Amino acid sequence: MIRFTSDYCEGAHPTLLAALADTNLEGNPGYGTDDHCQAAARMLCRLIGRPDAQVHFLTGGTQTNQTAIAAFLRPHEAAICAASGHINVHETGAIEATGHKCLAIYCPDGKLTPGAVQAVLDAHTDEHMVKPKLVYISQTTEVGTVYSLEELRALRRICDEKGLYLYLDGARLASALALGSISLTAVASLTDAFYIGGTKNGALFGEALVICNPALQPDFRYLIKQRGGMLAKGWLLGVQFEKLFENGGALYLELGRHANEAAARLREGLKARGVLFDVDSPSNQLFVQLPESVLEGLQPDFAWTDMKPAGAGRRSIRLVTSWATTQEQVDAFLAALDRLSPSGQF
Repeated sequence: MIRFTSDYCEGAHPTLLAALADTNLEGNPGYGTDDHCQAAARMLCRLIGRPDAQVHFLTGGTQTNQTAIAAFLRPHEAAICAASGHINVHETGAIEATGHKCLAIYCPDGKLTPGAVQAVLDAHTDEHMVKPKLVYISQTTEVGTVYSLEELRALRRICDEKGLYLYLDGARLASALALGSISLTAVASLTDAFYIGGTKNGALFGEALVICNPALQPDFRYLIKQRGGMLAKGWLLGVQFEKLFENGGALYLELGRHANEAAARLREGLKARGVLFDVDSPSNQLFVQLPESVLEGLQPDFAWTDMKPAGAGRRSIRLVTSWATTQEQVDAFLAALDRLSPSGQF
């Protein structure tokens, strides 16, 4: 079975597995107080040019988003997000379960704009409603699009004007960084907090939450513990991020670049066959429409994420490449399309 379901379908990059094996019997102190977590945190702070930042390692994206947003907001405050945002669609109400509402607004390309933020602010006028306080964005977005540097700067400006926090979900940040449109330093300079995704870019598990705004830093470890996010064997996270970000983050970027290149090969092959795309995504997530008859024929050998009916006997699906996707896997998918539709009617 060749899986294009998500970029966490494989275990971990061999370099990280080897590092975990090498440190297996070291006997480290727990809860992220070990030398590996401390070294990885210092490494990231140097890389982003923010020695004053705090770095915390957690196991997964939903856990990170829930812990961070609940910590940053007062009880009556809420998060603004695109309707397609992960916290609004794919986290089982985790943010609402902490008592904070997601204020979702439709964004055609999955990207929040200053205008969309202002529209949410305009709709929440007084103390009879929740108070918008945090802007949540994903880079890359849930539909594979990427914020440009200027788009992030525009969001930073409106956040400053309106007294809002800007928080970036970086589950797939490696893909955006590898495209070269934005740097990790820029992300750190424009956000109050963000996280660097490891789970979807070569780590066995793990995300690195970076809190840049000093006002949001106090007592954060208390909140990690309270919400069940403090891993006893925390060095397992630190070891992996040490390897991903040694040599200036060379491995992290290499893995993101590989996922993008595999997606580019798949994208070009699909376009050459006339396959319709739902979204113009430059990253490692592709959203396409295929006939249901073709999808049925693909099912024995391939996996993907089903999205929605597309009409006229077609369905929209998501195809995701990863750091481990091979050229042969991409070519096998394209060859299967040719076999199932010799006329090339997609």
